[in-house]
Amino acid sequence: MVKIDEAKLQDLLTRGVEEIIDREELLRALRSGKPLRVKLGIDPTSPNIHIGRAGVLWKLRAFQELGHKVAFIIGDFTAVIGDTSDKESERPMMTATEVKKNIETYFKQASKIIDPKKAEMHYNSKWLKKLGFHEIGKMADAFGLHEFESRENISKRMKAGKRVSLRELLYPLMQGYDSVAVKADVELGGTDQRFNLLAGRTIQPLYGQKPQNILTRKLMEGTDGRKMSSSWGNVINIADEPNDMFGKVMSINDNLILKYFELATNISLSEIKEIKESLEGGKNPRDAKFRLAHEIVKLYHGEKKANGARDGFIATFQKKEIPLGIPEVRAKKDSLLRDALVGAGIIASNSEFFRLCRDGAISGVDGREKITDPGTKLVVPATLRIGKHRFVKIIIN
Repeated sequence: MVKIDEAKLQDLLTRGVEEIIDREELLRALRSGKPLRVKLGIDPTSPNIHIGRAGVLWKLRAFQELGHKVAFIIGDFTAVIGDTSDKESERPMMTATEVKKNIETYFKQASKIIDPKKAEMHYNSKWLKKLGFHEIGKMADAFGLHEFESRENISKRMKAGKRVSLRELLYPLMQGYDSVAVKADVELGGTDQRFNLLAGRTIQPLYGQKPQNILTRKLMEGTDGRKMSSSWGNVINIADEPNDMFGKVMSINDNLILKYFELATNISLSEIKEIKESLEGGKNPRDAKFRLAHEIVKLYHGEKKANGARDGFIATFQKKEIPLGIPEVRAKKDSLLRDALVGAGIIASNSEFFRLCRDGAISGVDGREKITDPGTKLVVPATLRIGKHRFVKIIIN
């Protein structure tokens, strides 16, 4: 049953929202009492969903709580093709093996936010693999080359003489066809997805469907101030351990505190206004960050673990103690540190290990003895700091 709650509707259509197409039409539809089909697709370009991407999942949850039908699509096919909406160079095609590895826990992660029992879960390979040249040609005919050339990132690359592959131009058609496949009334996405979302509105009438309405959400900056992106490693993942998540939030720039409260927590806008006023009145930003980090960890791990992460952070960084319960990795003497940390999943990949070494982000607990050689071997037991907020104990077998 659809709920018509004006306060919740206004929050749904304003909090963290950048643009709605068509706002008046969507508002009429929401007030009609008819359940809408609301779509969100995410490409598994990395194994984890970060809190920036989670923002649109929370919007999907809000539609779900009002009684609307939600369709969550994992773009296992579109991930292979590659979306370059926010890229300054051509995104390489992913292999099917890479995609398969990345999607292993996607539904489980998404289910931290949306109710899986009340949601449709899809892989878009189910329908995109079946498309032939006739269907692709039919959709391609609805677009002009000038429309693709006018996209900011494509235009910049062409002016700079960089390659733009025909494959990249097919991506919006595929995302648009996803809307046809699930008969979407509404599609959600980040502001960087605007062209792809509009493609759905263009393609749906070709199949006798009414063009979907669109709701775009503001993008979040990551821990280094740039757009949050798995490829840049500046992310806070919803599956991060509580201590790691808490520490990452505490590391963000002070000027992002209010934006994070709006986009990454569920506390009321009136409370956020009070926090804003207290910061403007001279309150220490660190105190607001403590509240922010606690709220975010609580959202994904519960209050008990959020309290533990807060206490651990205080012990580690204010009292200079090593936190309890840090992970232990067992390895043979003279084996490579890289193999031990990557093999145990402490560090995601060899390339990530190389980057951390290059940046001097792996060190002894005091932060002075930095490990910069990727070929470092294990000799004695040690407790290491990775970045500012992670610790690991190496035990020699």
